[in-house]
Amino acid sequence: MPEYRRILLDGAVAETVREGEELVAGDGRRVKADDARHLPPVVPSKIVAVHLNHRSRVEEFQIKLPPTPTYFHKPTSSLNSHQGAIVRPEGCKWLNYEGEVAIVIGRTARNIAPADAAEYIAGYTVANDYGLHDFRDTDAGSMLRVKGSDTLCPLGPGLVTDWDFRGKYLRTYVNGELVQDGSTDEMQWDMHYLVADIARTITLYPGDVLLSGTPANSRPVQPGDVVEVEAEGLGRLTNHIVTGPAAIRGDVGAQPTESEEVRSTALGGDWEFRGIRPPKRG
Repeated sequence: MPEYRRILLDGAVAETVREGEELVAGDGRRVKADDARHLPPVVPSKIVAVHLNHRSRVEEFQIKLPPTPTYFHKPTSSLNSHQGAIVRPEGCKWLNYEGEVAIVIGRTARNIAPADAAEYIAGYTVANDYGLHDFRDTDAGSMLRVKGSDTLCPLGPGLVTDWDFRGKYLRTYVNGELVQDGSTDEMQWDMHYLVADIARTITLYPGDVLLSGTPANSRPVQPGDVVEVEAEGLGRLTNHIVTGPAAIRGDVGAQPTESEEVRSTALGGDWEFRGIRPPKRG
């Protein structure tokens, strides 16, 4: 399966192909993949994410899926890359990982059938749909700041073509410890369905990204943590958590909150234990 990566090479953006442990640019220059400075593998005009899709996540929240998927939008300013720093703003506490597979559009898609959707997909990459749940009380509808704040959409390491999404494991690790262990087979709506559904009313352009949902056990991480998401056949996306250089401004807008809604969501929707919590980290 060919894998393409965008990197900075000698100060310029370079499109490369992975050959073993090396990345090869079009002019023949080579760099070790581990030494490369990665960029997001694609430059989308939009990033669309499904709210809930993995059955283990639905069971964790003790809810029922709607008859059809619902979505939210992450601005392109939230893009980040393999080995990039994920910023938890000073004054915030509830930053959760969500390991996912990202669909990358290859051809302009509008009003297509699910059976034809594969023809419009360029390939797939690994994503981590981080959520800043401190803003959930005000942004739960749009998810704009929860999921769209700067740095909260790392993609990578590369774009893999000719990847069959069926029966693939999806795992997340924090500081080397396995914390999410799911499969694409537990998705209620597969990749082709998601593309066709969005494309009914929203034109999808080459490079656009659709995030396909996370399995159970999304939990908060802290500055200093290293988070890795591995999807079978797509590679491993690695990022580290840092504290932002400045606190959330207090003289404008809604402030971070720590309500029971925030805590229950960040800690896994354990609604039967409302108000009964383990000691907080960090």
